[in-house]
Amino acid sequence: VQLQAFGGGLVQPGGSLRLSCAASRSLFSLNAMAWYRQAPGKQRELVAELRISERTNYADSVKGRFTISRDNTKNTVVHLQMNSLKPEDTAVYYCSAEFLTEMYWGQGTQVTVSS
Repeated sequence: VQLQAFGGGLVQPGGSLRLSCAASRSLFSLNAMAWYRQAPGKQRELVAELRISERTNYADSVKGRFTISRDNTKNTVVHLQMNSLKPEDTAVYYCSAEFLTEMYWGQGTQVTVSS
């Protein structure tokens, strides 16, 4: 499974960004899609997960601010809508896919929240 992430950038605190991840196969063939992030000096952490069952999971730090969803028209794309961004959201964000028993990773995209 190949994954390509888009949409990172620089945003002011309180602003919004939408990350997108395009997979090389239908999301309905994958057990789950997820976004992780890694800040400098910190471990990679799960941000949001969307399972094939439609169940979503979020890190406590982003609940109510971030939303993971499938694209309405493309069944190979998943989005992460990030609202009310905080400086502590600054990190490299990675999309991942769970296919059979393997995890696949896309390249990271930098999100910087700063005034």
